[in-house]
Amino acid sequence: MPSDHETFHHQADIGVRGQGRTLGQAFAHAAMALTEVVCDPGLVRPERTLNVELAEDDPELLLYAWLSEVVTLMDVERMLFSRFVVHVADGRLQAELSGEGIDRERHRPAVEIKAVTFHQLKVERGAGGLWLAQAVVDV
Repeated sequence: MPSDHETFHHQADIGVRGQGRTLGQAFAHAAMALTEVVCDPGLVRPERTLNVELAEDDPELLLYAWLSEVVTLMDVERMLFSRFVVHVADGRLQAELSGEGIDRERHRPAVEIKAVTFHQLKVERGAGGLWLAQAVVDV
């Protein structure tokens, strides 16, 4: 079975991609790929939970807003996340993100994500019924 999240290289940037049976799962897996850009998510303990609510009618713009919010929370809260529970319905996203403060020795962050871009931003349902959510991030 293929992985439900992955990264892909894009020139000097890195792409993130998530798949899922629901749009919420695809968004959650894309966020997990975002963590994977920075460090091994298996090293991040889900000690603190934050809630996010967003609204956007266009699914691609909602994905952009979601991933941008995760990047902002990583920066502002100085946290990394390893657990994402995301529900998307009628243009509204509700999510719980769990993680912990950055521990440079244990997490060994590889890069800092500067921003999510609109390049190759895509949300679509594939022939097999799985949702795909992808974006490119500037590192």
